[in-house]
Amino acid sequence: MAEPTSTRTDRTDKFGAREESGIVRCDACPILCRIKPGKLGACDRYANENGTLVRTDPLVLTERALDAGAPVVPFAGEALADWDGRAFTSDRTFVTGIGSGTTYPDYKPAPFIVAAEYEGVDTVTVVSEGIFSYCGAKVKIDTDRHLGPECATIRAEGEPVGHVTTAEYGSQMLAIGGVNQLTGGTRKAGRITCETLLALCNREAVELAIDGGATVVAQAGRAPLVNGVEERRMRAGCGSATIGMFARQWHGHVDEVIVVDDHITGVLTEHQAGACLGMAPAGVRVRGRKSTPGRYFQVARPGTGWGGTDVTEPLSIIRRIDPAVAWPGMRVLLTTTTGEDSLYCLLDEDRKTLRPAPVPDAVRRVVERIGENCEPSLCSVLFMAGAGGSLRAGVTENPIRLTDSIKSSAARVTMGGAPVYVWPGGGITVLVDVTRLPANAFGYVPTPAIVAPIEFTLALADYEALGGHLDHAIPFSEVLLETGGEADVRPWNGANPWPWKPVAQR
Repeated sequence: MAEPTSTRTDRTDKFGAREESGIVRCDACPILCRIKPGKLGACDRYANENGTLVRTDPLVLTERALDAGAPVVPFAGEALADWDGRAFTSDRTFVTGIGSGTTYPDYKPAPFIVAAEYEGVDTVTVVSEGIFSYCGAKVKIDTDRHLGPECATIRAEGEPVGHVTTAEYGSQMLAIGGVNQLTGGTRKAGRITCETLLALCNREAVELAIDGGATVVAQAGRAPLVNGVEERRMRAGCGSATIGMFARQWHGHVDEVIVVDDHITGVLTEHQAGACLGMAPAGVRVRGRKSTPGRYFQVARPGTGWGGTDVTEPLSIIRRIDPAVAWPGMRVLLTTTTGEDSLYCLLDEDRKTLRPAPVPDAVRRVVERIGENCEPSLCSVLFMAGAGGSLRAGVTENPIRLTDSIKSSAARVTMGGAPVYVWPGGGITVLVDVTRLPANAFGYVPTPAIVAPIEFTLALADYEALGGHLDHAIPFSEVLLETGGEADVRPWNGANPWPWKPVAQR
């Protein structure tokens, strides 16, 4: 590949107008801080160093070992004179948007437009940090506990930062942030929302209080704490599904099983699974609204007790026992969809009273099997953002062509090198798992908005076709020249696909 010759001026001259008394005006975001010598801007990302605007964080490169077991060699902080340029190649090193700088004001090309050859294909990666006002986090909490009613306000430090959204299979979903939370309330609410988003995206623990519900400590990749108690298991299924999965293993060891669940409570002998096994009716009637045989809704109110209900005394969900059907000594098991709570009882001679009894080993093993089928409870944080006009203008003078290129799969979008999901429909709206980015990949500006890395990779021919800023492209070998020899090289996340490979080759 014939490497392009850069026509760019030195990066420190691109922005940062010098004023009187050594003050530098930063135009990396709409705040336009006037920074005194030796001081930082409001975002802590830019500083005035002897009258020159500089980044306080280095550009982050990620590096993979091509040979199994080979170490990744760090180069962060080495003097440019000690670097021979051979260590960084498109086979093993990727330039992320972390620490690259922004395209604000809108007319500026992206801070780095890097040209390289990968597997014989001339490739371009456009690298920048986006200032995202239209952004938020979707937080998945693996628990069957009731966290709060849908649409309930979520608060951090007493300020509204989001709302509870739909419950999913074994999880509760929270929506944090969004442009209306960031800008539609008070200054304090916007600031706290931005701080909450930043902490969540950088994998820090955040305490969230839900109106009419629980207090949750959420941290990406960690178990959630609900009202101060660490969750351990994500349920194996609803009560009906649990009946179906384990009915054969209970058969012959119990006469009735009730799996307590906030959504669908299962009753074995009424359930189709029990019928197929030829189990005799047990005459135990539970509270709630019957859906289909052996499946009941609303057996109790939502809560943090048994199976995500407010039940702490499990026998309270039994409405009655029909003495004409039940028999003395009948074996009844009550358990939950995680197996964390269970109670084994025998029916008394009066055919009305269930009395707790020691659990037979065969029954205990099935309850333990339920727990074995539960995955560990985790918090998952997905950053969601819309890449708007100014960011796209850093790639091409005709921004719609970038959008079209992404929709046609000619261009790949990554964030910190991590793969993203691009929503269908108009615009470039992306979702990314924050645990797949390098640590501390997110920043902020006090507008308020979140700053996040973003990269667009495509074949050179496709970049030319969309009218990209080729006059600002630099060869891969000159990246460190652009940074003054400073870069933070971090190990590549092997779970991520290698982004240098053009989309058409995948």
